Amino acid sequence: MATLMEEEVFMAFTTYATIVLLKMLLMAPMTAYFRFNRGAFANEEDVALKPAEERKKLFRTHPDVERVRRCHMNDLENIVPFVLIGLLYALTGPELSTALLHFRFFTACRIFHSIAYVGALPQPCRALSWMLGLLVTFSMAYRVLGKVLVL
Repeated sequence: MATLMEEEVFMAFTTYATIVLLKMLLMAPMTAYFRFNRGAFANEEDVALKPAEERKKLFRTHPDVERVRRCHMNDLENIVPFVLIGLLYALTGPELSTALLHFRFFTACRIFHSIAYVGALPQPCRALSWMLGLLVTFSMAYRVLGKVLVL
């Protein structure tokens, strides 16, 4: 394990995996911020201490809150596979420059995807950033299977 931590590719993977995982974690407080800021709560217990009339106004959805929440869900669908496949990819011993290209490109795509999603940028901004990030993950998966495929 100590020698693995000294490998440059593994350290690069660890760096970029941590960045995208932190980005994903920060979406939850951002959702909470939008909920409080827009006065739109998803659960009755969130507004239980408010007067009855105010509860009716606060127990609702808001497009901005839903946009941030959907962005967070999209992160779960994309970042988790990247981390798992990226770990396997890093263990196959790729060239550092190629690995860095994969890790950096995916990270940039996910950050831009969140900006496009939350900022409601016009399509195809969000779709392209999602698709390119997905292609990076598929590229790493292809490399893993090409290196270790045993049937």
